[in-house]
Amino acid sequence: METFFSAVNLIAVAGWIGLLAAPRSRAVTWWFAGLAVPALLAVLYLVLLATYAPGAEGGFSSLAGVASLFSTPGVLLAGWVHYLAFDLFIGAWICRRGAQEGMNPWLVRLCLPPTFLVGPVGLLLFLGLRAARGRAA
Repeated sequence: METFFSAVNLIAVAGWIGLLAAPRSRAVTWWFAGLAVPALLAVLYLVLLATYAPGAEGGFSSLAGVASLFSTPGVLLAGWVHYLAFDLFIGAWICRRGAQEGMNPWLVRLCLPPTFLVGPVGLLLFLGLRAARGRAA
């Protein structure tokens, strides 16, 4: 389980390094970090879910049910892979949208670490910078 955890983290980090290095590169933002890496993580998520969720207790109808569900290590790891895939997908979207709108790539890069670490906060930062830019223009 720990080896798989480390491997999926490295896969995701490769996508994030690509975004930080080339936030305006179509090959990175569309194909690598926007499609290939999230799709690979999605496949791994599906395998984990199919393997560990059927025998797990709990569910999504209450907080206690979610806590019980994620007490199964394989399901917890699936949840982590879910975060990795979606946060990277949003990071790639931020890069594409920032490039489309002519946003300074350094402002876009500023949004990527919080999107990686605390996804919705990074998205909120990007949306706030876009809104501030819109008012300034």
